[in-house]
Amino acid sequence: MATSPQVETVNTGADKARLAAAAALVVASVVGFYLLGKQGALAQWATLIAGLVAAAGVFLLSGPGRQFLAFARDAWHEVGKVVWPTRKEALQMTAYVFAFVVVMALFLWLTDKTLEWVLYDLILGWKRS
Repeated sequence: MATSPQVETVNTGADKARLAAAAALVVASVVGFYLLGKQGALAQWATLIAGLVAAAGVFLLSGPGRQFLAFARDAWHEVGKVVWPTRKEALQMTAYVFAFVVVMALFLWLTDKTLEWVLYDLILGWKRS
């Protein structure tokens, strides 16, 4: 039986207002970036970055923002549990991948040239000059 994905919705009016404010801050920071074109790059980028930071702050104060932070903390905790390969193991696996790529490239080149020879020289009789 197939399971349906869980859809999370914003339930409270305060969360909806925070999300709307965050979206408005993003739009305002982008608009400010373009409107301050004559003021110089520093003013443009300062406006954009300040607006995006403010929007992120407002978003993180909302319910979905808190859920995102909890998810990020859990993900970081899980990353800590991963047994990462040593440098030697990583280099060995990289070497295996490169060797496989070279072998496959040679195989495909050889197959291409063989088919070219069979089709053009033997079957069609077209000789290359």
